[in-house]
Amino acid sequence: MSVEIRDRRFAVVVGASVSFERIAAGCKFTEGPLWHPAGAYLLWSDMPDDHIRRWSAADGVSTFRKPCHKSNGLTWDRQGRLLACEHASSRVSRTEPGGEVVALATHYQGKQLNSPNDLVCTVDGAVYFTDPTYGRMDYYGVLREPELDFRGVYRVGADPKSTVLLASDFGQPNGLCFALDGRRLFVNDTERQHIRVFDVGTNGALSGGKVWAQTTGEGEGAPDGMKIDSAGNVYCCGPGGIHVFDPAAVCLGVIRVPEGTANMAWGDADLRSLYITASSSVYRIRVAVPGRAAL
Repeated sequence: MSVEIRDRRFAVVVGASVSFERIAAGCKFTEGPLWHPAGAYLLWSDMPDDHIRRWSAADGVSTFRKPCHKSNGLTWDRQGRLLACEHASSRVSRTEPGGEVVALATHYQGKQLNSPNDLVCTVDGAVYFTDPTYGRMDYYGVLREPELDFRGVYRVGADPKSTVLLASDFGQPNGLCFALDGRRLFVNDTERQHIRVFDVGTNGALSGGKVWAQTTGEGEGAPDGMKIDSAGNVYCCGPGGIHVFDPAAVCLGVIRVPEGTANMAWGDADLRSLYITASSSVYRIRVAVPGRAAL
């Protein structure tokens, strides 16, 4: 069964069923899918292999960057530069047009960040990111003790050592996305199996943080990557695959992915293709309501 329908509106948003096309296989652990609309290609991280891979319909799978400091989440900034969360270096980096990789966030109050995991860029260029400890584990990162005694959500400050802490009361913060109007930020917590919602102030600060929804059901998986589509529906990894919530936090159903699922991104010209990073593979499905471009 490719989908679990919990509300009949699921068929309107996703479809009555989906077909999985595997565009890549043989990876160690896929994460951070990112579509480039002008170039018509997909990037994704393979953390244990220290590898950012690239796929296009014309060229298939190739190497984009190796080594990559075991990168995880990827996105574009407002100028089209690649931003990456790096597990091995515990930093958020930016790739300049000439190819130089520079640090955006490395420390908080003199202590090294845990391991930035996922990130999103606002329309005015601010970068928000989550900082759990998964990149301080062997295999997915580099085994070492954390310097910070909490796991937070941050906004990038004026320099790599002035990162602004926005929230610190998480078990393990992971995926995040803004509401369509940019006034709310959704952040999920892998450890606690739920999604929280924060109000975004005019200065970029966060307030509130109540639990917005929980991911419940059977199968492998927990809240991880999270995206919002063009109609305000929130897609979040969870047990069994990808859980789809309407703007009022009603779970419409679950896309039951063949492998344990870590993240997703919309792509192709109509933004109706959902690219899914799932364990050793990357899949593509087609959905009814278009997503949103990261660039």
